[in-house]
Amino acid sequence: MCVDLHTHSIYSDGTLTPAELVDMALHNKLRGLALTDHDTVEGVAEIQQLGQQVGLTVLTGLEISTTLRQHTLHILGYGIDPGHRELLQWLLPLQEGRINRNRAILGKLQNLGINISASEVRTLSRCGQTGRPHFARLLIAKGVVESFDAAFRLYLGRNKPAWVRRFSYSAAETIAMIHRAGGIAVLAHPGQLDPEMRVQPSLIRELTLRGLDGLEVYYPTHSKKMRKTLKAVARECGLIATGGSDYHGDTRPLNRLAGTTTAFCPPFSIIEDILACKGGKNLDLNQ
Repeated sequence: MCVDLHTHSIYSDGTLTPAELVDMALHNKLRGLALTDHDTVEGVAEIQQLGQQVGLTVLTGLEISTTLRQHTLHILGYGIDPGHRELLQWLLPLQEGRINRNRAILGKLQNLGINISASEVRTLSRCGQTGRPHFARLLIAKGVVESFDAAFRLYLGRNKPAWVRRFSYSAAETIAMIHRAGGIAVLAHPGQLDPEMRVQPSLIRELTLRGLDGLEVYYPTHSKKMRKTLKAVARECGLIATGGSDYHGDTRPLNRLAGTTTAFCPPFSIIEDILACKGGKNLDLNQ
């Protein structure tokens, strides 16, 4: 029985609606799902209702980009209350930061002679939070680059010509907010921080002291050796091991939705571990 606890919809930078995600989850014979859009819970109630209708366990979630010293980290929040008033207010500066960054990215691309308009970005984004992946899709559509990787490598990545920094909370602030909203905090795709796994052990220990609850051990690009190391660190720090595909749509072929029809299959026991973490019963879960 597989689950996928890291997915994105049109409410951030995914290409599918919550309904389409649920349909794909059923096709892939998933037993559990979480929508973890960036800086928003806009689609969470919708996907919970859809999951309940078809008997799919849906865990509430979101993903926040944070900082710890020189590192940019992504923290997943599971079991949060999507209607939590303080959380919704806390997300507003992140969302405003995205708007400001998008304007600056658009200006930089235009100054580089690339013909992209604000209306094209809005049309592609459709709803929710607009981010760099939307610009990458436009660069591909216009023939400026051939792939997502090229878009970030040549234009949108850190310190590239169209790179713009945006507002973010610290990792400690983010973990604390997730806890106040009734959830647990998990470090997303830790293997991406350093392929040699030199940085992660000490970083994870520090995050644990700041309240981290879990690690995303199961991830499509984590090697068997990475998973073994991460599991050992998780045991040492008393953290739960979670997993998800980071599915955004067909734009990222390495991040296919989990399930019995794919090679990536995080076990259902992850949800049981999440429920047990911090007493579990207070987590917002649709079953």
